[in-house]
Amino acid sequence: MVQQLNLPLDSGILFDTYQWVAGVDEVGRGALFGPVVAAAVILPASAQPDLAMAGVTDSKRLQPADRQRLASYIQAVAVDCRIGVASVHEIDRLNILQASLLAMRRAITRLDPQPEFCLIDGNQRIPGLTLPQQTLVKGDQLSLSIAAASIVAKVWRDELIVRLSTRYPGYDLATNKGYGTAKHRLALEQIGVSRHHRLSFSPCQQKGRSSSSTLKQ
Repeated sequence: MVQQLNLPLDSGILFDTYQWVAGVDEVGRGALFGPVVAAAVILPASAQPDLAMAGVTDSKRLQPADRQRLASYIQAVAVDCRIGVASVHEIDRLNILQASLLAMRRAITRLDPQPEFCLIDGNQRIPGLTLPQQTLVKGDQLSLSIAAASIVAKVWRDELIVRLSTRYPGYDLATNKGYGTAKHRLALEQIGVSRHHRLSFSPCQQKGRSSSSTLKQ
């Protein structure tokens, strides 16, 4: 059974002060393959009790079918919900932390209406964001809005990686979603990296480019 959240930040003083509060989270930070993806979600206060009862929580605690069901529900009831992406090239150029913050900022700036306040998962403020923001360590376990963002981002990224898995079949991507499982690491040793691997991550460094990635750009 999914543990329901105690959500004072979402249901208390913030909604007494602000109408539009965005929860923001990212996924794919530790993966070897694919972009880092963020979601920003504005939930109406009236929908939050039903979302909590439906089981919205940290996406890592949910089974894939439950994540898919809840992502559809969240997007149906949200005031707005947007995705931000930072590419593998940006990850390698900036580093994964800065790329994650960039993806978060992109998701927020695409929201309509723009939020009056942002709840950010983690302990890093988003540079260049002109809106009021508050970081929240383990926010996806404490804030319904952040938990909703984690679910939407996870489902969106997983679907992207599954689509890419048909072009890069050797890495078992449909199963590992780009993370460094034993099978994925073995494939890196045997066939090298693809154009979607993060060359700044040590398991991908000094690996040859795979022949399939050369053919399938």
